[in-house]
Amino acid sequence: MFSNPEHNVDQFDIYPGMSIADFGAGSGYYTIAGAKAVGGSGRVYAIEVQKDLLEKIKSQATHQHLQNIEYIWGDIEKLGGTRIKDASIDRVIASNVLFQLHDKKSFCNEIKRVLKPGGKALCIDWSDTSPLGPQSLITTETAKELFHSAGFAFSSSINAGDHHYGLIFIK
Repeated sequence: MFSNPEHNVDQFDIYPGMSIADFGAGSGYYTIAGAKAVGGSGRVYAIEVQKDLLEKIKSQATHQHLQNIEYIWGDIEKLGGTRIKDASIDRVIASNVLFQLHDKKSFCNEIKRVLKPGGKALCIDWSDTSPLGPQSLITTETAKELFHSAGFAFSSSINAGDHHYGLIFIK
């Protein structure tokens, strides 16, 4: 099974009314799943560096009558690059971005900056056992070290599918 956004969001302690940031929203699968999970009283921030992808997410959300999403053209590898207020987010989702990043330390620090105390981050990325993943990937141990060095505590793993791992960290 490939990574299923709805299934993964269901394993991430998301409740109606929460605020979520989707770091590196890409095609928006996690943005949409998160918007449904938090309901009309919640908020999802889709952060993406490619404007055309933000437009695609917006189109999908409009088609599905989701009005609780904000679209941010931002840089997840720069402190302050998401333009989200400090300590304002309950959950951060970062799916299939870690292996692509140049400045992983700043990425972790930006997640830490936007999360509320006790907030959680879900990092989903390619497993080193998958024959389908990229040449250059980040192992679970390396991901744990990156988040730990930014001051996060490892909480638990989720079943993110046959080709991915999912790690939950707490601020």
